[in-house]
Amino acid sequence: MKLTVNGQPREHSDGVTLAEVVTQLTVAPSGVAVALNGVVVPRGSWSATTLSDDDNVEVLTAVQGG
Repeated sequence: MKLTVNGQPREHSDGVTLAEVVTQLTVAPSGVAVALNGVVVPRGSWSATTLSDDDNVEVLTAVQGG
């Protein structure tokens, strides 16, 4: 299955969840936001959200700075 993750094409197996994709990108326990096809998905729904071919996933991680 083909996905676009943070603007980059990626191949994933069928049935992959949003939580699995996020875990591959970051292990941050907090400060992570995810949008699926332009819609923010609440963290509690990540493991129940199965991705489909051609989905667009954006994973944003907050960083501290000054």
